[in-house]
Amino acid sequence: MPCEGDRPGTDLHAGVDRGTVTRELVVLGTSSQAPTRYRNHNGYLLQWDGEGMLFDPGEGTQRQMLFAGASATSVTRLCLTHFHGDHCLGVPGVIQRMSLDGVTRPVYAHFPAAGGEYFARLRHASVFYDRVDVREQPVEFDGTVATGDFGVLTALRLEHQIETFGYRLVEPDGTRFVPELLSRFGISGPAVGDLQRAGSISVGGRVVELSDVTASRPGQRFAFVMDTRLCDAVYALADRADMLVIEATFLEQEVELARRYGHLTARQAARVAAECGVRTLVLTHFSQRYQDAAQRYRDEAADVFDGDLVIARDLMRVPVPKRR
Repeated sequence: MPCEGDRPGTDLHAGVDRGTVTRELVVLGTSSQAPTRYRNHNGYLLQWDGEGMLFDPGEGTQRQMLFAGASATSVTRLCLTHFHGDHCLGVPGVIQRMSLDGVTRPVYAHFPAAGGEYFARLRHASVFYDRVDVREQPVEFDGTVATGDFGVLTALRLEHQIETFGYRLVEPDGTRFVPELLSRFGISGPAVGDLQRAGSISVGGRVVELSDVTASRPGQRFAFVMDTRLCDAVYALADRADMLVIEATFLEQEVELARRYGHLTARQAARVAAECGVRTLVLTHFSQRYQDAAQRYRDEAADVFDGDLVIARDLMRVPVPKRR
């Protein structure tokens, strides 16, 4: 689904027309700890312009991608929050599938540095014709882990039973042409490109600056929070996110169980979203103790969050919301 933003208008950041690109989340699995008859292990593919960021691929992710119509060749980054099996056992299959499909560009892998030995085992879990250029970039401290045309990807340490990091993707703020202002100054066709390149042009004996016909365009923000109890990093990751994907392992009736094992309830996750100004909240990572509780999760979260609420289902696609 296209990211429509403030169309018509062209985003001047990096020279990209944001009306023609795709930004959406493909949900590959929603179950915590163990898959069920209706939910696969975790797995989330963020399609962000030319990037395919695969977060926490659990067991069966390769097959779920086929069902979802998402190609393994689209994956440009692996982003693991931690090394519990429901968040990483799909790594071998995905890497081997990329090798089979002949992916030649680099694939970057971000994961907690303390689990490096586990990534090595997953990376070489079996014999295969290894052709993928996987570039490991272990995360040891809070901060930036990658930058590019997509923006800035950062990681913050969460509070779980083992070392765990959440991820936050922030697109730089940019500017866009405002059609009404272009029309007011009589600028159209090739002159628009001339103005973008030069910063100013002369029209009818008057100098028109780029700032005269553009408006600011805030960059979009995506946050991914798994397996953690409430902590400062959860709020920092979620701050003003256009989309927050966050675990809701338990319902509020098990709030003490959640705290003990380093997890969140649906109500806690929704309260974070409400306090942080999140626009689209995606709840996932559901305990297998709840076989058919989608409405209970929705009711609990909606009690404290009045934004766009999504109770994740396997194979669903969730578009990143239109720009503010």
